[in-house]
Amino acid sequence: MQLFNGKDLAGWREDKPGPSPAWKVENGVLISPGNGPELISRTSFQDFKLHIEFNCGRNANSGVYLRGRYEVQIEDNSMQEPPSHHTGGVYGFLAPTPELPRRPGVWQSFDITLIGRTITVVQNGHTIIDQKEIPGITGGALDSHEGLPGPIYLQGSEDGHVSFRNIVVTPAKE
Repeated sequence: MQLFNGKDLAGWREDKPGPSPAWKVENGVLISPGNGPELISRTSFQDFKLHIEFNCGRNANSGVYLRGRYEVQIEDNSMQEPPSHHTGGVYGFLAPTPELPRRPGVWQSFDITLIGRTITVVQNGHTIIDQKEIPGITGGALDSHEGLPGPIYLQGSEDGHVSFRNIVVTPAKE
C-alpha cells in the first residue's frame, strides 16, 4: 500500500491542524515543517514492513513512529546524545549497530519490519537493528495500547526540515 501519493496529503492528517497544512508537498516530496505538527496516517497497521525514503537537512531532527508508538529516529543534530537517539535507533531503547555516517542532504532509506514488538531496521541496505524486542513505547507515542494496530506518523515537531518519499507499507507475517 502506497501511503504517500506524491501529490498531496490525502490519507494523512496533522495532529494540530491549522488554517492551512504545515506539511508541504513539493515535486513529489513530503516536507516536514520543523517545529510544527506531526503527520499521522489515517490507516492503522498491525504487523508490517515499511519502506520509506528520507532526506534529513543539516541540523534537522524527525522520526518515523510505528503504530504511533515506537520512534525510529532520523537526525543530524544529536551526536552528543546516546546512540539510541541517533538515526536508525529506536528512540531511547535500541541503538543502531553499526551506526551509519550522517549524510545531511542525501536521500537514504529505511526498510523496517515490525512484528509484535520485534523490529528489524535496514538503513541503505545495511541491517542496523536485527530482530530486537522494543521494551516499550517511546516518548511522543500517541497511546500505550501496544497490542492494537496503529498509524504511521512522521514527526514534524522537531528542528529543521526532513523530506520523505516512497512510503510503502506491506503486511508482514511471523
